[in-house]
Amino acid sequence: MAPGLSGILEELRLSARSLFDYGGNVFNPSIRLGVTGLSRAGKTVFITALIHGFLRGGRFPVFESLSSGRIARARLEPQPDDAVPRFAYESHLSTLLEQREWPSSTTDISELRLAIDYQRQNGAMRTLTLDIVDYPGEWLLDLPLLNKTYEQWSAESLALSRSGPRAMLAADWHAHLATLNPTGPENEQATLKAAQLFTEYLRACRQEQFAMSLLPPGRFLMPGALAGSPALTFAPLDVPLEGDAPGGSLWAMMRRRYESYKDVVVRPFFRDHFARLDRQIVLIDALSAFNAGPDALRDLEGALSGILDCFNAGRRTLLSMLLRPRIDRILFAATKADHLHRTSHDRLEAILRRMVDHAATRAEFAGATTDVVALAAVRATREAMVQHEDETLPSIIGTPVAGETSGGEAFDGNTEIATFPGDLPLIPDELFSTAGSFRGLSAAAAGDTDFRFLRFRPPLLERTGGEPALPHIRLDRALQFLIGDRLQ
Repeated sequence: MAPGLSGILEELRLSARSLFDYGGNVFNPSIRLGVTGLSRAGKTVFITALIHGFLRGGRFPVFESLSSGRIARARLEPQPDDAVPRFAYESHLSTLLEQREWPSSTTDISELRLAIDYQRQNGAMRTLTLDIVDYPGEWLLDLPLLNKTYEQWSAESLALSRSGPRAMLAADWHAHLATLNPTGPENEQATLKAAQLFTEYLRACRQEQFAMSLLPPGRFLMPGALAGSPALTFAPLDVPLEGDAPGGSLWAMMRRRYESYKDVVVRPFFRDHFARLDRQIVLIDALSAFNAGPDALRDLEGALSGILDCFNAGRRTLLSMLLRPRIDRILFAATKADHLHRTSHDRLEAILRRMVDHAATRAEFAGATTDVVALAAVRATREAMVQHEDETLPSIIGTPVAGETSGGEAFDGNTEIATFPGDLPLIPDELFSTAGSFRGLSAAAAGDTDFRFLRFRPPLLERTGGEPALPHIRLDRALQFLIGDRLQ
């Protein structure tokens, strides 16, 4: 963060809040659990399934405190923060159960408080307060901007936009960029056009056939109430890293708005939300990257490394709380494991571990505990062995979302099918190589291998005997890692 009096005051505010939180936690255990992930990773479904499992008493054999009966009950409590929207649990659950549709994606921050009455292993009764903080993963990728100048960010953004499939997607923006004179007078219309084309480029990178993940600034794709504001009206320029912007120039104007973005958007998120987290789960839609091909997978790997670098990870002690809150457990979860047969789940976890291994080692060196898991918070399919010609194939059965296609067949959203999803490679590096067989949707259009995972509707559940349990894959394992130690 920027040095000076304002930076010192911000550090003091963080330390004071941290000390208050720490003191309260001695007598009333609490956890602030951050739930994040890049677009379409399943954050809303994960939180809804987690809460439903607690309130209903889900089937969580690996979650020891619940499976052993030490959790007496769980209940929702009033929203703890008056300035943050409440997570719409009831509405999302209705969407899953009644409409058999996936809830809408996270576009802003929200919270929900769950009180868990439990018996400690020594027999004493306690209540754990679990504050669940839901926020878009794209916001995490903005945090490194706090330590970057406008010139550094511009250079990195331009270099990235000139590589791989991004170069084609950035063509219109690059053409406009070539007409701009950074040292010329500031020009509002030219700036508006540059910001528009830059945003369109970011949006194109996120399309299914490309599935790119490194797309800061995050609010350009989900502006909310800031849409059209000067803080979101800037774009990279081709300027020297060590240069000085002339007063009144286009360069100076872009730099000023970039700094405003950090002041108005990034620092408040860090101060008010991110810096207060205790535990974190990062949900990852790896299958979309597999669909798009090696370029998307390498891009996702870079995004995950950037996300891990954002966490001030380490053991939570009184001293660390005074200096800076620390996240001491981080779980990386590959979602939609139900779109694969269980024989590929270990391979999916191995691929995810390969993507986060280097950055996770740094977090563990700082004292944090990290892990990876392949899960489905709500399982949309079931497994079967299907005979095909002379082979018996490990398959999955489910109802594809209306409009999904496979082998030239379009699905209506009502018909259940059995499909062989394919096997992930034993060696993770095969997915990252353009010479391998996993070449993605854009390559498939040219006649190459199309390794495509279908999207399925939520399952049709039996309603006899009250509200049904939501089927899942390893949601209990995730809960045991994230909060199990605090329920001992």
